Amino acid sequence: MLPWVKLATATAPDGDTLRLLRRGDEFSIRLDGGNELMNSRLGGSEEALATLALGRLSGRSAPRVLIGGLGMGFTLRAAQAIAPEGAQLVVSELVPDLVGWARTHMAPVFKECLSDPRVEVRPGDVLAEIREAEGTYDAILLDVDNGPDGLTRAGNDALYDERGLRSARRALTGGGVLAVWSAAPDAAFLKRLSACGFEASAHTIRAGRSKRGSRHTIWTAVRPGR
Repeated sequence: MLPWVKLATATAPDGDTLRLLRRGDEFSIRLDGGNELMNSRLGGSEEALATLALGRLSGRSAPRVLIGGLGMGFTLRAAQAIAPEGAQLVVSELVPDLVGWARTHMAPVFKECLSDPRVEVRPGDVLAEIREAEGTYDAILLDVDNGPDGLTRAGNDALYDERGLRSARRALTGGGVLAVWSAAPDAAFLKRLSACGFEASAHTIRAGRSKRGSRHTIWTAVRPGR
């Protein structure tokens, strides 16, 4: 088996060190302690984050979508594949180096997706983007940390508590969709979504594109209206 080769490192705003590794045509981003955050072979559930949400927006000719976390671009590319020509896809990425990696080391994965005129990448915290918006987005797709049960940043909890969810609801248009990726189910989070005024449901999705791999959870939460 081919060994992993370290291509680059980056420091997140909270001080964590991220490592980009490659083995053949496979890429992995890991914390310095060894925990794998994402892998180029396992993007099925991240793709479903986009397809489940945008599937609820049929009939909108120019949806505006906010994607929290660039990662390896699975969610972005899935959104591009189904979004209409008039869509706007805004990607908020906290670690600027990841954008650089997408254009260089991981170019075989990203290809030309960042050159799409519908795409705008904004370095920064997606929570700030959400709090500054009001009735702006038709969909907000969050693949940040491990989901409501955070792994890398305690500050990510503010996305998933009641205040964060109410901010997301306010940032959405009527009938807009908040979609949240998680490594594990969380019954309390589903109840919290409902308590914050969303019509919410949970979906269990395999990590891989086949019926293999670990199971992840995606919540879709619709703001009533329109």
